[in-house]
Amino acid sequence: MAVTDEAIEKIKDMIVSGALRPGDRLPKESELAADLGLSRNSLREAVRALSLIRILDVRQGDGTYVTSLDPQLLLEAMSFVVDFHRDDTVLEFLAVRRILEPAATAMAALRISEQQLDALGAQLDKLGTEPSVEELVACDLEFHKGIVQSSGNSVLCSLLDGLSGPTTRARIWRGLTQEDAVSRTLHEHRAILAALRDRDADAARSWATVHIASVEQWLRSTL
Repeated sequence: MAVTDEAIEKIKDMIVSGALRPGDRLPKESELAADLGLSRNSLREAVRALSLIRILDVRQGDGTYVTSLDPQLLLEAMSFVVDFHRDDTVLEFLAVRRILEPAATAMAALRISEQQLDALGAQLDKLGTEPSVEELVACDLEFHKGIVQSSGNSVLCSLLDGLSGPTTRARIWRGLTQEDAVSRTLHEHRAILAALRDRDADAARSWATVHIASVEQWLRSTL
């Protein structure tokens, strides 16, 4: 095992075991290196790596702290990595989204508040009947994000948020090349919202599946 990898594992073990908890400040570099049997250089590299994936927070002049370890914070790294995937792997991300998002939408049908439903409706009303592709994509992202947040599962919300990079590009391509994409998307959004208002989890799940599958089907035929 590389020295830096060993240092990362030792810090990870401290966090997993509870020796270091969310918000805790790490001991001074010299002390921690001695305690873990590491060189200060390898420890420094490990801290840098763990800060990039939001495990540690290096505060200049104050020290290094364990972050909140909140799922949304930790899964930001996934969103960064997702953006580097090739366009032909977008289908795989859409397939994962097709599994997760309908489940989240069904959960939201039982938990979403009337105020949140009204906000989603106002969002669609503001968009109008002939939005630009860019406006539609921006609304689509916010619409689904609002629904998933209402599922009450922060991990699920963060996972789906991280998958939005490549799927956003797919939505844009679809809007530019498929004539009925805008009207179809608006119709599907209204159907999802109606199912949520009816507290019909099965219908909400079905419409969310149809909505994502239509993008996936179109993209599959173009690649």
